[in-house]
Amino acid sequence: MTQSPSQFRELPSPLPEGERVLWQGKPTFKGLALRTFHMRAVAIYFALLIVWKAWSNWSHGQSLGEASASAATLLIPAIGGLALLTLLTYLFRRASCYTITSKRVLIQTGVALPITLNIPLGKIVNADLTERNDGSGDIPLRIIDTKRTSYVLLWPHIRPWRLREPEPMLTSVPDVAKVAATLTEAVKAQLDPAAVSLVQTATSGPTQGPLSNSTAPAVA
Repeated sequence: MTQSPSQFRELPSPLPEGERVLWQGKPTFKGLALRTFHMRAVAIYFALLIVWKAWSNWSHGQSLGEASASAATLLIPAIGGLALLTLLTYLFRRASCYTITSKRVLIQTGVALPITLNIPLGKIVNADLTERNDGSGDIPLRIIDTKRTSYVLLWPHIRPWRLREPEPMLTSVPDVAKVAATLTEAVKAQLDPAAVSLVQTATSGPTQGPLSNSTAPAVA
């Protein structure tokens, strides 16, 4: 399903004649905060650290009030750290935009240095789908030309731990099943079905399944 042009973020350059935008969106704030910047893990770490410090002080003879007051000083770095991660989440989300057109996938990112990764649909060999309980999820893309994909520059829009063969990834996409279906139809319309066969897999909860059951090289 296409959206009205007024809903689209400005692209780095006008699209060629005949090419149209099929979908555009950005990562969810919750997904970036919890799964990219691991804010929940950081909060749990500081909570355990505060409890441990209070117990340690109390076991060494301090009163409960003194032990609690001493441990409470850790709230300052805890709040500061979480505030910094919240700011980074906001900045990275604001700078990010995913666009699926009838010819390509565009990943716009970069807080200080904006960049755009242009992935022709003909370069996509395989795509995986990870859907979570809230309907959001990730779509990693395995492409033919991996030499121009920089893990550092594209982070966090990159599949984790794939350092030797980096895979660009649409991260924490809302309504990921619908986005996957849009990408599937776009690739089918662009490529010879004999080259790449994309099928959407139904998922329930945080599971992972391939969108493609073929890894035959695709021709642009």
